[in-house]
Amino acid sequence: MHGSRRKLKVVIMTIMTAFFFIIVEVSRSSNQDKNDRHKIRIPTKPFWGKLAHSEAFWNRQQQKLDHLYNPILRGPNATFSGLVPDWLNDTVAQDSCKPDFQVMTQVKNFSLLPDRFKDFLLYMRCRSYRMVVDHPQICKNQPFLLLAIKSLASHFDRRQAIRESWGRAGLLANKTIVTVFLLGNATAVDHFPDLSPMLEYESSMHGDILQWDYRDSFFNLTAKEVLFLEWFNTRCPDASFIFKGDDDVFVNTLLIIDFLKGLSPAKAQDLFVGDVITNAGPHRDKKVKYYIPENVFVGRYPPYAGGGGYLYSGKVAKRLHGIMNRVPLYPIDDVYTGMCLRKLGLAPEKHKGFRTFGIEEKYRNNPCAYKSLMLVHPRSPQDMIKIWAWLNDPALNCQ
Repeated sequence: MHGSRRKLKVVIMTIMTAFFFIIVEVSRSSNQDKNDRHKIRIPTKPFWGKLAHSEAFWNRQQQKLDHLYNPILRGPNATFSGLVPDWLNDTVAQDSCKPDFQVMTQVKNFSLLPDRFKDFLLYMRCRSYRMVVDHPQICKNQPFLLLAIKSLASHFDRRQAIRESWGRAGLLANKTIVTVFLLGNATAVDHFPDLSPMLEYESSMHGDILQWDYRDSFFNLTAKEVLFLEWFNTRCPDASFIFKGDDDVFVNTLLIIDFLKGLSPAKAQDLFVGDVITNAGPHRDKKVKYYIPENVFVGRYPPYAGGGGYLYSGKVAKRLHGIMNRVPLYPIDDVYTGMCLRKLGLAPEKHKGFRTFGIEEKYRNNPCAYKSLMLVHPRSPQDMIKIWAWLNDPALNCQ
């Protein structure tokens, strides 16, 4: 009995001793933190280091823009000039549409690049093109959803299919929908016939064509992105949301409206959703459409939503418009948008309803497969009309 009591006393004393040391240690740490708050901490390493000269032309242009817009280096009391290498001060004028022949000596092995890259790099600074066709009053009734569709002049059938199906303008689910088609010029250089009379007729009939005077090529889709956001900021700044996509996709506009209606104000404000691609980098195979040579760009891409189509808020669109002059144009438009989002401190959000790489063959003719999807790519004009009819059939039962 006495032995048990003695053991119990030892255990109690041990616990109390440990508890005492814990209190002392916590108190000492707390006092140390309070004292440290008032100490001046001197960095052990330089705060600002010299930038390494990048061999890749795009990366170097981004470094120059970062320097140009850096509030510390360019502030009224800037004292870092001695740390800035000379090549960073070689900033070329922004938004010039004359060919920049300096790039021929600034880009390593320029003469060996494919012609599409030479053309892109020579006119990379150009962000302003004359607008050929505009409809200034198209957003006079504030749209809940603006559908901005990238198209080519010759794609008459795709545009008409969209008008007759998922892109029909007007009221849908008691929300105002506005649709615009974004076009450049189908030039003789690319062996297009003269389609301007047909486009004029189409524009007068539907009032939804926006066209700029520039060569409508794959690499110029980035210019189309910049031009659209400039137009949006001027002509349609009160649109609540924007869907931007290709003219060969099917979009479940009804589902998109339901999705948008259910968003909280905070979620709606920073919305940017789509089929997000992460941990990607440039293709180095010259046979691939998305090939980018190492003397143009090095590094990894930020997360970006596939250009087949994505959905974002009007507030994000305004922020993108404001930041785009701080990011050099890049040959791939959806990657470029991802770069601009990263500059804003935003990242696109992946949504399983966006299928930019299609759906399994066995589901393609199942109406119910499209009921829960916002976007499916690619789809023909006939597919668009057929799927839209399926979804609007009152007899469709997907239980």
